[in-house]
Amino acid sequence: MQAALVLETGRIFLGESFGAKGEAWGEVVFNTGMTGYQEVLTDPSYAGQMVCMTYPLIGNYGINDSDYQSKKIQVQGFIVKEAACNPNHWQAEGNLAQALEQEGIIGIKGIDTRALTRLIREHGVLRGVITTELDHLEELPARLQDWEVPSDVVAQVSTKEVYTLSSSLEKATLSKQSIPSKPFNVVVLDFGIKANILRAMQDKGFALTVVPYSTSAEDILSYQPDGVFLSNGPGDPKVVTVGIETIGKLVGQLPVFGICLGHQLLTLALGGDTYKLKYGHRGGNQPVQDLQTEKVTITSQNHGYAVAEVSLSGTELEVTHRNLNDQTVEGMKHTSLPVFSVQYHPEAGPGPNDSLYLFDQFAELMAERRSQHAS
Repeated sequence: MQAALVLETGRIFLGESFGAKGEAWGEVVFNTGMTGYQEVLTDPSYAGQMVCMTYPLIGNYGINDSDYQSKKIQVQGFIVKEAACNPNHWQAEGNLAQALEQEGIIGIKGIDTRALTRLIREHGVLRGVITTELDHLEELPARLQDWEVPSDVVAQVSTKEVYTLSSSLEKATLSKQSIPSKPFNVVVLDFGIKANILRAMQDKGFALTVVPYSTSAEDILSYQPDGVFLSNGPGDPKVVTVGIETIGKLVGQLPVFGICLGHQLLTLALGGDTYKLKYGHRGGNQPVQDLQTEKVTITSQNHGYAVAEVSLSGTELEVTHRNLNDQTVEGMKHTSLPVFSVQYHPEAGPGPNDSLYLFDQFAELMAERRSQHAS
C-alpha cells in the first residue's frame, strides 16, 4: 500500500507503508545508528516523535524480546529507506513490519531518507504526518502549522506504580573499593527510563526502587536510599516542573546522578538553563571528551535539548564532559556536593564499555556517604 510523509514545509515524500495503516503525527527526527533499531523504537525518550533511520537497510536481524527498552514501541512512526522482510539472526523472534503492525505503529519505506535528513539538518526538527490516506495530502501542511507537539510526554511514559528490582551483587563489576558489603539502595526517578539502564545498575550491585516522575522529595527520602538516580526521558525539560522542584529539594541530602533528561532537569533545578538543539543528537557515534582525563569515548545519545553552558556561571556546577562535534555540554558536576550528570547514555555502550565507570563513580559517592553515616 502506498503511503506519504508530509512535512510542515509542504514537502511530500511518497513511499510504501509497512506496519500499521492509518495516520500518525509527530516531530520528525533522524537517528544515525547502523544497528539498534529495536532499542530506538522502544526507547521512551522517542515518545511523540517519528524517527528516520539514516542507515539504508533496517530490520535485517529481526526483533526479539530481550532488546525491548520498555513494554512497547514508543515512536509515533518509523521511516526507513529499506525494511528487511526476511531477517536472519539466531535471536530473531519476528520481523520489523510484524512488530509495528502488532502495536499499531505506522511505518513508511522506500523514500529518500538521505534527502529527508538533509532537510531536517537545514530546517531543524520538523512536524510531520505519515499517512496511508492519500486523498487529502494538500491539506496537511496547513494543519501541521497549527498542530502543537504534546507537552505531557513524560507523564505518558513514566511508571504509574512503584516497583523494585534486586541487585546482582554477586556479579557486581564495580572497582574493588566501591563494592559494598550490602547492595546500595537507589531510588530511580523515572522520567521514561530504558531497561538497559536499570540492568546496568543492577549489575553494579544497586537495589532499585523505581518511582513515578511526580514522586515528592519527602516520599523519596522515606525509602532511606543511599542515592537517587535521575533517568532519561522525552521532551522539553522545562515543562517537567514537578521533577525540577523535587530535584532541588534532594540535592545536598544524598548523592544524585542524572542521565540525559535527568542531566537537563538537574541543571534547571540548580539555576542553570537549557535550550532546544536544531536537530538534536541521536545515534551511537557521538565523540565526547572527559575534560579531566582528556580521554575521548564514542557515545550513544538521544536528545533534542542541551544545557546552556553560559548559564552555569552563576551556579555551583562545572562542565566535566564536552561533545567534540559541536562543543555542547555533555557532563557536569557540583563543585562541593556529591552530584553529577551526563547527557549521553553510558549503558548503551557503542564503546562498548568505555562509559560504565560513571556508575562506579556513583557507587563511590554512595559508599562515602554510607561510611560517613556509620562513623
